[in-house]
Amino acid sequence: MDDYHLDARLAQNIVDRTMKIIDCNINVMDGKGRIIGSGDPERIGELHEGALLAISQRRIVDIDDAVTRHLQGVKPGINLPLRLNRNIVGVIGLTGDPGQLRQYGELVCMTAEMMLEQAQLMHMMARDVRLREELVLNLIRSEQTSPMLSEWAHRLGIDLSQPRVALVVEIDSGQLGVDTAMTELQQLQTLLTSTEKSPLIAIVSMTQIVLLKPALNARGMWAPDEQRQYMHALMEQISARSRLKIRLAMGNYFPDAGGIARSYRTASTTMAVGKSNQPQKRIYFYKDLILPLLLDSIKEDWQAKELTRPVARLKQMDSNGLLLRTLKGWYANNLQASLAAKALFIHRNTLEYRMKRISEITGLNLDSFDDRILLYIALQLDNESLSITE
Repeated sequence: MDDYHLDARLAQNIVDRTMKIIDCNINVMDGKGRIIGSGDPERIGELHEGALLAISQRRIVDIDDAVTRHLQGVKPGINLPLRLNRNIVGVIGLTGDPGQLRQYGELVCMTAEMMLEQAQLMHMMARDVRLREELVLNLIRSEQTSPMLSEWAHRLGIDLSQPRVALVVEIDSGQLGVDTAMTELQQLQTLLTSTEKSPLIAIVSMTQIVLLKPALNARGMWAPDEQRQYMHALMEQISARSRLKIRLAMGNYFPDAGGIARSYRTASTTMAVGKSNQPQKRIYFYKDLILPLLLDSIKEDWQAKELTRPVARLKQMDSNGLLLRTLKGWYANNLQASLAAKALFIHRNTLEYRMKRISEITGLNLDSFDDRILLYIALQLDNESLSITE
């Protein structure tokens, strides 16, 4: 990988680990012969001519007492080129008698090269995660998939034609400090990555992660009930392995082009509406909140104010929320008086009296289908009414 190089942190790590085993000073030089890691901190930054020889001649260079008189910045020892992908990326130098060091110098060099290879692999994996994350952020922000984005996905081995649905994972805000929250968020991202075969995951904010998961089951079908089961299983996994309190919200599935961005918008809105309407729950599904979701976009418009006038009048006259709970119970039981009365633990005559009172206050005829719909929509638009438990 052309953009990977031996840095000072890794060089010092090689020095520290090696010197715990070998009783001599170790220097690690970069590809230009400058000391970037050493058991002698005062030598950091010096140019090591022995390393320059090893790099230019591409071989092990022994430095004895006689040679040190002709070179600057070197002590007796042995200098071995460090190779990564067949390229010399630095030099490791052992200070002491070259004759005595030769026997295990190559072993030290091999160990250092193994550390280099491991660091390169970790670097590649981290870069892959970053690129995948940037791809996800681009996919949820735009309904248009540009040729560049398609090529980007192809290089990462991601099939953009695979149907996906957005799942938002949100951490309850205010639980932890900023630094701790980011650490926990990254650990949560790692956990989510381990649960998926082809994870497309990105951190959207300090409290939110988005996961683009396969939308279709093994039969090639969109199965909401199976997705719901997946969300409950995921919640159990996260709860067992993390101390964070989270909420999950899945958006709608759109099979056409640009569907991922729309799926994310519905997932994000599902989270917002779910927290507002059903704060006691921690899992929200688009299908369960379709009406309030679709109404959410007009909440700040004049239409919403007009629609909620009947509920506003009812709340003004219903100080203890009794009539609102009755009305919600009536709708929750599909407008069936006997079922609603039973659920509310009241006599049917009491229910009829309360419904008549609601009709008088709101000015709506609850025998009229249109007025029933209007009042139901008004309830969906009014957050305070939705938060009142039945």
